[in-house]
Amino acid sequence: MSAEGSSGHPARGQPSTAPPRNQEEDQKGEMMPPPGVRDRLLEAQEPAGGGPKDATPGAPAAGNAPPHMGFQPPEGGYGWLVVFAATWCSGSIFGIQNSFGILYVMLQDDLEGPKDKALEFKTAWVGALAMGMIFFCSPIVSIFTDRIGCRLTSCGGAAVACLGLLSSSFTRSLEVRYFTYGILFGCGCSFAFQPSLVILGHYFRRRLGLVNGIVAGGSCLFTMTLPFFMKSIGQAIGLAHTFQILSVFMFIQVLLSLTFKPIMPASFGHGGETEKATKSKCLAYTRNYFNLRVFRQKTYRVWAFGIATVVLGYFVPYIHLMKHVEQRFHGEPEWILLVCIGATSGIGRLASGRIGDCIPGLRKIYLQVAAFTLLGLMSMMIPQCQVFAALITVCLFLGLCDGFFISIMGPIAFELVGPAKASQAIGFLLGLMAIPMTAGPPIAGLLRDYFGDYHVSFYLAGIPPIVGAVVLFFVPLIHEREMKRQQLESGKDKMLTSEVVMNGELLPGSPVTDACV
Repeated sequence: MSAEGSSGHPARGQPSTAPPRNQEEDQKGEMMPPPGVRDRLLEAQEPAGGGPKDATPGAPAAGNAPPHMGFQPPEGGYGWLVVFAATWCSGSIFGIQNSFGILYVMLQDDLEGPKDKALEFKTAWVGALAMGMIFFCSPIVSIFTDRIGCRLTSCGGAAVACLGLLSSSFTRSLEVRYFTYGILFGCGCSFAFQPSLVILGHYFRRRLGLVNGIVAGGSCLFTMTLPFFMKSIGQAIGLAHTFQILSVFMFIQVLLSLTFKPIMPASFGHGGETEKATKSKCLAYTRNYFNLRVFRQKTYRVWAFGIATVVLGYFVPYIHLMKHVEQRFHGEPEWILLVCIGATSGIGRLASGRIGDCIPGLRKIYLQVAAFTLLGLMSMMIPQCQVFAALITVCLFLGLCDGFFISIMGPIAFELVGPAKASQAIGFLLGLMAIPMTAGPPIAGLLRDYFGDYHVSFYLAGIPPIVGAVVLFFVPLIHEREMKRQQLESGKDKMLTSEVVMNGELLPGSPVTDACV
C-alpha cells in the first residue's frame, strides 16, 4: 500500500485440466498436494473475508461468486466528492506530519525555563510518536473499517485528531504533548486515513488508478504549501494558535468524512441474521485480521524485515532537517526544503506506478532497492552540504525516493502473498514499521545532544536504508530458489499448484481449491 492503495477484485484461476477426484482417490492419497502444502490448501478454502465457510447461515460457499462480484461502481458523479474528501484527508494528515520540522523548532522555542541538555531527544518524541501511531494502529483500523464502516471510522478518527491538535494548544509541557499530539493526533490520523482509501473502491473501478493518482498528487500539494503556511502563522500568532488553526483542517475532515457512504453490497449480510451468527462473524473477522499465516512465507518475512530496517532512519530528515538548517544556514528559508521534498515525492509516486507496471513480478522490488540506497546516501550527504543550494538538491532526491517507496509497496505485497492476503500483509508491515520509525528521530536527537550538531545523526540515519536495500535485494533471488525447490518436490505436473501457493492463499474457484474440495 502504498498508503494510497486501491481496491479491486482479482481474476479467478484458469479451469482445471485434472480429472475429477473421488473419495477412493482421497483415501488412497493419490493426487495429494506436495509436502508442506496440504495445510495451506485447506486454509485457503476459507472465504476471502476470513470467516469459516459456514459461519453465516446462507453465506455463499467457496467457489461461488460473492454478492458484490456483479456490482458496478458509478465511476463518477457523487464519487468525485468522495475523491475530494479523500484528497483533503491524506493531504492534511501527511502535510502536517511531514511538516513537523517546523513545529519541532517552535516547540523548543515555546518552552519556558532553562534549556534541557536532552531537549533535542525529548522534543523529537512528539512527532515520532504521532507518525508511529499512524502505522501501529493500522491492523486495528482495518477491523473497525469492516465492522462499523468507512464513514463512522473516518469521522471518529478525524474528531480524535482534531481534539489532539486543539488540546495541544493549551499546554506547554512536552510530556502532555506526547499524549495530545503524539497519541491522540497520531491515532486519530490512522483511523481517519485508511477508510479514505477503502471508500474509493466503492465508487470507482475502471478509473481507480486515476483517482488514486489524484489523491496522491493532491496530497502532495498540501506537503508543498503547509510548511510555508505554518512558518508564516507561527511567526505571526505563536505555537498555541498554530495548533488551533491546524485543528480546523481536521474539523473540516470530520465533515468531509460524512461523504464516505459505502455503496458496495456486503459479502455477507442476510435478513433475519441472529445475534449468534453476528458474534460468529465478529470472531471470524478477528481471527482473520490477527492471522499470522503471511509470515509463513519466507520472502514476505525477509521483505518485511528489510522495510522495518529502512524506516529506522527514514523519518529523521523530516524532523531534524529544519533545526539543522537553522543552526548551520542562518537566515535561509528552511521551509523551502520541505516544499522540495513534497514536490518530488508527488512526481515519484506518479512515475513509480507507471514504471512498476512495466516490470514483471517481484523484480519491482529492485525499484525499492534503488530508492532506499539513494535515500541512505542522500541522508549522509546532508552534513556535507556547504551551501544551501546543495541542500535543496539533496532534498529533491529525498522526495523522489520517498515517492518510489510509497507507491510501489502495494504492488509488491500483491506479488509476494497474492490478492487474498495483500491487505493483511500491508497491515502487518505497517505495524512492524511503527516501532523503528518512532525510535529513529529520538535517537538522532540524543546523538545531537551528545555531539553538539546533527552530523553524526544524519550519517547514521543513512545506514539503515542502505542495509535494508541490501536485504531486499535478495528477496527475488530467494523467491526463485523457493520456486525451484517446490518444482523439484512436487514434480513438473504440479508446478502450477506450487506456484499459486507460493503467491499466497488461493482464491475460490482456483483449480487447486476445486481439486481439494
